[in-house]
Amino acid sequence: MIAMSDESYFPPVQSKMVLAPESEAKVIATEPLPDSEAVWTKLVKKIYLDPKGITRTWESAERRTRPKASGIDGVGIVAILEKPTGPEVVLQKQYRPPLDKIVIELPAGLIDEGETAEEAAVRELKEETGYVCEVIDSSPVMFNDPGFTNTNLKMVHVSVDMSLPQNQNLEPELEENEFIEVFHVKLVDLWEECIRLEKEGYAIDARIANLAEGIEIAKKFRL
Repeated sequence: MIAMSDESYFPPVQSKMVLAPESEAKVIATEPLPDSEAVWTKLVKKIYLDPKGITRTWESAERRTRPKASGIDGVGIVAILEKPTGPEVVLQKQYRPPLDKIVIELPAGLIDEGETAEEAAVRELKEETGYVCEVIDSSPVMFNDPGFTNTNLKMVHVSVDMSLPQNQNLEPELEENEFIEVFHVKLVDLWEECIRLEKEGYAIDARIANLAEGIEIAKKFRL
């Protein structure tokens, strides 16, 4: 992370679209997915012994995309901009069909074959937001919903040098089916912003909510 005294280093993010809750994107049908058509996920039945030695079964979902040499599916990216007015976190708005809502998220993505989590984070941040960054550190492996899926990720913390020309004239590299609006929120206001955005009709990704809640707990207990 870097501290800059000149606010001119922080131009407003230029988004190509503004995703509001009333976006035209919407689910128009829901139907069972045959396994032969499933590209990204699969359902599996786990047969296991409980602590009393009783045989039981469990239904769960798994990704088909995890690289063979990796134990990790993807990354979440915590990119903090240190501004004279206080640190801000880079967030995104993106429509998600499973919820049929626009979701407030951290930048994130899947790991490609041969990549480390840190390499994936640098690549994904550039593709989704245009920001060029350097890795600070990364979290332990985190599991999103262990009662439902084995999907996991690492949270990678990165610094963004706003004095670089690339970070003043952002050029995201979105795929044809990606529609992402990038924006910033002050860390000190993140909890209140989550509440406000939810009231406006957005869904809040758990990773952002957990980050916001952690900040509030730190404030309360003066950690």
